[in-house]
Amino acid sequence: MSTTKIAKEIDWRRRYFVGAAAVTAFTRLGGIIGAANAQSSNTQPAPIKPGTNTSFAPLRHIAAGVLNVAYAEAGPADGPPVILLHGWPYDIYSFVDVAPLLASAGFRVIVPYLRGYGATRFLSNDTVRNGQPAAIAIDTIAFMDALKIDKALLAGFDWGARTVNIVSALWPERCKATVSVSGYLIGNQEAGKMPLPPSAELQWWYQFYFATERGKVGYDKYRHDFSKLIWRLASPKWAFDDATFDRSAASFDNADHVAIVIHNYRWRLGLAEGEAKYDDVEKRLAVAPVITVPTITLEGDANGAPHLEPSAYAKKFSGRYQHRTITGGIGHNLPQEAPQAFAEAIIDVAKA
Repeated sequence: MSTTKIAKEIDWRRRYFVGAAAVTAFTRLGGIIGAANAQSSNTQPAPIKPGTNTSFAPLRHIAAGVLNVAYAEAGPADGPPVILLHGWPYDIYSFVDVAPLLASAGFRVIVPYLRGYGATRFLSNDTVRNGQPAAIAIDTIAFMDALKIDKALLAGFDWGARTVNIVSALWPERCKATVSVSGYLIGNQEAGKMPLPPSAELQWWYQFYFATERGKVGYDKYRHDFSKLIWRLASPKWAFDDATFDRSAASFDNADHVAIVIHNYRWRLGLAEGEAKYDDVEKRLAVAPVITVPTITLEGDANGAPHLEPSAYAKKFSGRYQHRTITGGIGHNLPQEAPQAFAEAIIDVAKA
């Protein structure tokens, strides 16, 4: 990341360390989530080595909207709720070290499998296997309603971060604050149709592969090998072992997984239709709404997945805001690679 470029638009506050990973934190002028706030907290979790935990408590299930959602939960039932949302091709194990850190700080931590992953199932065989981002955001609201959670702190990466952005932008009354890896990810089909420079298009190679029937069949046949390749490309310095990957890869065996993934990426390119019931939501998202709730955005210094410079999206957050770049070879799966930094961001933004 070019610090010279960012310094033109962002006020650097200070540098400090979180666990074993160095963190560069900067706050937009006028923002008041201070880096000193993180250091002064007496609720910061004890240091943890990534990979310390390998399991959750037994999964819970709840009917929510069109789904029966499988989810992990940790921490006190009366604690402030935090919902952690994973992306593709990942699952709830991205938060296996984050959850106990937050639970020890007094949060009620809830980690659901998204539609098409793990033990989450559609309630009806007739429901469209729709992967458009609006549908996943509505799933999150339905999940909160089913759990009788009026307002929660939302945090995520990849598909999860996009969902966090959508919910916080359109339903800020349901969102106390957010942590979003790679910043502002709200998009729309019209924007997705616009060609990018060749080097940028190359980074989205899998999206174009999925646009073909060969890609759909290939992903179905080689979904584990394909996903492991994405892990390696997106986190080139993360030395994950087979056991770590296999724990997550089991969730890709969901019968609806391939349909959801393929639809998601085809929808982005305008090659697949969404559902009419989400049209109003899409119209609201098409204007790239500003996010008003307190937010900390995170980025790994070794993220191999497509992502923007923080200066490109800082103005999309009009409330209390801070960006932190997590150094030390941290890639796209930031919560699993740097759980301490991810958990501390949640604890800090909760105080805003």
